[in-house]
Amino acid sequence: MEGTESQDRVVYWGTGRRKSAIARVRLVPGEGKVVVNGKSGEDYFNRIPGYVNSLKSPLETLGFENEYDILVNAHGGGLTGQADAVKLGVARALCVQDPSNRQPLKTEGYLTRDPRCKERKKYGLHKARKAPQFSKR
Repeated sequence: MEGTESQDRVVYWGTGRRKSAIARVRLVPGEGKVVVNGKSGEDYFNRIPGYVNSLKSPLETLGFENEYDILVNAHGGGLTGQADAVKLGVARALCVQDPSNRQPLKTEGYLTRDPRCKERKKYGLHKARKAPQFSKR
């Protein structure tokens, strides 16, 4: 998570996680495009168009909607987990860009990592908590 300069372009990195999804996010100065795993954001998150809007919400909070392109490498989990992981990664990259961005992002809740994960299966049960049917006789 650091800002690097390559060929007169500043790149800000951020990593986001949610459930079993991991997203490595790069913020590059641009027009506001979203590219996830080589596809446009609309094509990658094709089921629900609200995902792409939620990815950009940390940028909209700070007024940077059309100033940065979001380049993402995401794997693991499902689309919802990946979208939330990207949102956290964008917020963390904005904190690298300028540490004064941390306070507004924190008050909006974009820097909070959601700790909820799948509970492990226990022996003697069908799933994590589902028990076999009980019969008294």
